[in-house]
Amino acid sequence: MITTLAASGTDVGNPAFNIAIFLAFVVVTMTLVIRASRTTKKASDFYTGGGQFTGPQNGFAIAGDYLSAASFLGIAGAIAVYGYDGFLYSIGFLVAWLVALLLVAELLRNTGRFTMADVLSFRLKQRPVRMAAALSTLAVSLFYLLAQMAGAGGLVSLLLNIDGKVGQSIVVAIVGVLMIVYVLVGGMKGTTYVQMVKAVLLVAGAGIMFVLVLWAVRGNFSQLLANAQDMVNSSTTKGVQGRDILGPGAKYGLSGMTKLDFISLGIALVLGTAGLPHVLMRFYTVPTAKEARRSVTWAIALIGAFYLFTLVLGYGAASMVGPDKILAAPGKENAAAPLLAFELGGTIFLGIISAVAFATILAVVAGLAITASASFAHDIYASVIKRGNATEEQQVRVSRITVVVIGLVSIVLGIMAMGQNIAFLVALAFAVAASANLPTLLYSLFWKKFNTTGALFSIYGGLVSCLTLIVFSPAVSGKPSSMFPNSDFAWFPLSNPGIVSIPLAFVLGIVGTYIGRNKIEDPAKQAEMEVRSLTGVGVEKAVSH
Repeated sequence: MITTLAASGTDVGNPAFNIAIFLAFVVVTMTLVIRASRTTKKASDFYTGGGQFTGPQNGFAIAGDYLSAASFLGIAGAIAVYGYDGFLYSIGFLVAWLVALLLVAELLRNTGRFTMADVLSFRLKQRPVRMAAALSTLAVSLFYLLAQMAGAGGLVSLLLNIDGKVGQSIVVAIVGVLMIVYVLVGGMKGTTYVQMVKAVLLVAGAGIMFVLVLWAVRGNFSQLLANAQDMVNSSTTKGVQGRDILGPGAKYGLSGMTKLDFISLGIALVLGTAGLPHVLMRFYTVPTAKEARRSVTWAIALIGAFYLFTLVLGYGAASMVGPDKILAAPGKENAAAPLLAFELGGTIFLGIISAVAFATILAVVAGLAITASASFAHDIYASVIKRGNATEEQQVRVSRITVVVIGLVSIVLGIMAMGQNIAFLVALAFAVAASANLPTLLYSLFWKKFNTTGALFSIYGGLVSCLTLIVFSPAVSGKPSSMFPNSDFAWFPLSNPGIVSIPLAFVLGIVGTYIGRNKIEDPAKQAEMEVRSLTGVGVEKAVSH
């Protein structure tokens, strides 16, 4: 099947060598996962690795979780094709960590146990709030998975010279199956080890490419920018020729509406990280709040270095590969980084860098899957359906079943989203996270009067408004780059709804709180949450059972 499909493609590297590199990575990481599974006995082991990782270890794992296919493939491609406007993704993804560090990391670690819903429901009514938080977690995770699976299809299709939709769909399915196996076998411990390995490989690989690109222009960054602009000026692709990629406006400067889209995207990127369930869950894998702070500091250092690399990689791809070749490849913009690797180091370097990108996708989808499954099993099954009477064994069993279901759903959605820019798809997940999760999280931690009605208004209002605006936006229909380019049911003009849905969720939280002000919450619980979140006193209750 692969040989037949490969015959129709455009040769980039050696498919057999690329497959060998992929298999080597899968064997190494699967060995780590199997070894980790031997110590995964309790629910806390499966969900949070028993809270045994150090700050630096968790920092590498957070970087591995956060630096997704969007960071490596999507951003490099966006910069290569749109230049300055594409770099917005790097800036937004990095600055977002300041919000997570200052407002969320330590407080979350002190208050919860397994999932984000532990914090949201701490002083509110357990069942309705846990249900709402779990549904928003599942929505964000599926959107994020959508992006990673689409990236997998484009990346591996390029490396194996697969042009057809059927062949790319098979690739997406294989990635989905591998993800299911990683999580089922290793739980959070196995997933964390995979993410740590992947973070080292990704930052090192991007660093090597960074050095090679600058070496090619003898360290003259201005020359690199000039070469990139020259390649764009000589492009034969409609809409690309003559585009100014050294200043703002290549993507978001054509009209007042696209400028508004630019602002909306920036808001979603900066506020989204602090509401991402799979990132927030990582704070529970360390033993103390101090280690949670250390882990974020390490993560920011690694992530910051990587996003500086993407600027050079993007313009390097524009100057050494050119937008015409990038947009003609399977995966389009997402192929920029692998094609640059091929230009810099030939077949072997392409295989290595692509294996790193493949590792990136596998590590992130495994982290997303375990977060979504933990939320369903811990919050919906154990707390809502079983009313707190489920055993740990039952929770883990339901979690494993959920992983399989989520894997199958993500495969279908990934096939539908192939060809989209991954960074753009991840930005939609950030918008959902910032709309549905962040307002409720901040109100729960910092506003004494906040109540259950406010939480439900905020979560459901933010989630429903964001999803509705996405469905009826140009991201889904009405444009050649949409998911359904041949249909047009878009009435919302912006591709990212963050500028509307995020403020709306904050307002709804306030409105709901005052509507439900007669329903008095437990003041003792509120006081306990405030003391525990700020000081860490009593946190042992969250991790000892």
